[in-house]
Parts: sequence; structure tokens; C-alpha cells
Amino acid sequence: MEKENQKSINEDKDKVQDLKDSKRSENTDSEKKELSVEEKYKELEDKLTRSYAEIENQRRRYEKEIDDAFQYGGMALAKETLNIADNLERSKLSITNDQNLDLKSKDKIIEHIDIIYKDVVSIFRKNQIEEIKALGEKMDPNKHQAMMEVEDENKDPGTIVQEIQKGYMLKGRLLRPSLVGVSKKATKEEKSAEKTEKKGGN
Repeated sequence: MEKENQKSINEDKDKVQDLKDSKRSENTDSEKKELSVEEKYKELEDKLTRSYAEIENQRRRYEKEIDDAFQYGGMALAKETLNIADNLERSKLSITNDQNLDLKSKDKIIEHIDIIYKDVVSIFRKNQIEEIKALGEKMDPNKHQAMMEVEDENKDPGTIVQEIQKGYMLKGRLLRPSLVGVSKKATKEEKSAEKTEKKGGN
């Protein structure tokens, strides 16, 4: 009888232990589920943050493109307009060198050309089209385009000594480079050739 009682007590203990174990395992499972939900939340939050950053970058890119289009959309028209200034300067030079015109006629025509030229320059300034300084400046490949080299012992090499065509900037951006001639020092061979020519001339 005593053995039977002991057996039933042991069975009861086992059942209690089983219940405790099952509860523990349930608690562990629920903790796992909670952790996985937290991880999912963090993952989702990370995805949303990245998506927002991408959208924000795209918005800024579009805004910059719109701003650039507004600021520099007239570049093609501005480039074409430069031809007017070029032609006025050529006309002035042509009239000055024309031997068939008398001095009074030349002065009158040049006066009218100057008035038109000043108006064109004024329109350029209003639209932020600025002339690039060239003569006497150091050659800058971002603004100047060298077309020739001119020997000049009095100037530092790379100094602009001749302006073939004026260059212009539009709101700080290059519209057209200045076409220029830059100074260079004579090489030893060129100097010796000059000396030989001088001696031969004498």
C-alpha cells in the first residue's frame, strides 16, 4: 500500500514537473515571437528610412534640374546673340579700314554702330552675360582657348598678348571661351637662328 502511495506521489510530481516544463517552453516561445516582431519592426523602419532618403534625394535632384533649366535654359539663345556683338565689332573695323569713305562719313557710321553696340552690351549685363577679361591675364584653360603662341621676352610665358575673339560667361558658367594668343619665350635654337640672320644681314 505504501509502495502504491509512493508511486502515485511520484507520478504526481512528474505531472507537476511536466506542467512546469511546458509552461517554461511556452514562455520561451512567446519571447521568441516578441523578438521576431521587434526585428520585423526594425527591418521595416530601416526600409522606410531608406525609401524616404531616396525620395528626398530624387526631389533635390529634380529641384536642381528645374533651377538649372530656369537659370541656363537660354544658353543657346545667348550664344547666338553673341554673333550680333561680333558682327558690330567687325563692321566697325571694316569701316575704319575702308579707304573709299571720307573721315566725316566714317565717324558718323562708327558713332551709330557704337550706340547699337552699347545697347547690346547693356542687354548682356541685364541678363548676366559678362565679358571674360583676356589681355594681360594669365592663360586659364577654363575660360581661354589658345590659338597661337607669340614670342615676347617682356611677358611671362602663358600671358595673353592678343585677343582674337571675345569670350563670355553666363551667370558664372562658360558661354564661350576667349580665343587668344599667348606669349612664349624664344627657345635656344630660335635665338641662335635670329643671331645668325642678323649676322648674315650685316
